[in-house]
Amino acid sequence: MRVSIEERTLRFRTPLQTSYGALEERTVFAFEIEGADGVPGRGEAAPLEPYDGVSPSRARIALDAYRLVLEDADALQGGELLDACRAADDLPQALAAVDMALWDRAGRRAGRPVAELLTEPVLEAVPVNATIGAQDRAGAAASAEAAQQAGFRCVKLKVGIGDDAGRVAAVRAALGSHGELRLDANGAWGVEEAVATIEALAPAGLEFVEEPVHGLHALRKVRERVAVRIAMDESAAQPGALASGAADAVCLKLARCGGISGLLASAALVRASGAEPYVASTFDGPLGIAAALHAAAALRIEAACGLATLELFDDDVDARGLAVRGGRIGVPRGPGLL
Repeated sequence: MRVSIEERTLRFRTPLQTSYGALEERTVFAFEIEGADGVPGRGEAAPLEPYDGVSPSRARIALDAYRLVLEDADALQGGELLDACRAADDLPQALAAVDMALWDRAGRRAGRPVAELLTEPVLEAVPVNATIGAQDRAGAAASAEAAQQAGFRCVKLKVGIGDDAGRVAAVRAALGSHGELRLDANGAWGVEEAVATIEALAPAGLEFVEEPVHGLHALRKVRERVAVRIAMDESAAQPGALASGAADAVCLKLARCGGISGLLASAALVRASGAEPYVASTFDGPLGIAAALHAAAALRIEAACGLATLELFDDDVDARGLAVRGGRIGVPRGPGLL
């Protein structure tokens, strides 16, 4: 099997402010395989060190190990290939690239979109949220108004970065009473601060607060004490988190789950716990977004997903076919992922 790996730098239009710092660019790896039949499959590894602790160099080590496995694995098929790569280096952010490439190749061979290989019927389009970073009140309100005019029914506002009350109030005023507003603290608060802040912000009408604190124990404590729904993101990487019932909703990401296959299995655990799964990107490139759309469509997720992130990058990122229309992104209809 032929394998190629290409490192790419994606640059943000403007620095993205989060509680873990400003992001100006990010590195992804394009990963392509091609079998003896000449049918290619493409995937993407998207580690984000400030978020998941995985550096580009660490991901590259794993991808190079997978290259050695795959180039000498013509007798293996599908899941066997993925298992062989996992045995060589068990790094979900890199395994995601292999998993995506295998699904892409399977779709191309079958002449069908990946979502249709997973289940039927599938969603034709996935609802997505707009994301507002560390802008002042006026800037946050303007972004919320623009999102609403573009058809988004849900806005996610980054909090834990200053003037949260003023910015939340400004965004709610811009959205009116009907738009969904969720907050994302990226674990910026301790338990007591989270409870006090959420109670103060609750009158604005919140869909949920994502990752107000880090850790399952802390999430449970906050959830027990506030009326607002609590969602889990970064803490979902902890052992036993997905089936813990520590949150009302759980954010699933391809990189953290190890690809489409892992994300589907993770969603099953989340639903079995009584929580609601939704899908988001770690500022992935087009292939990662496409793969996440196929997974969300197969899971028939109706909650807004955090996949409208390609517009945050410079124009040299090819987002054709993945545009947001009316607050939704259409699931690609061609063979494979895109």
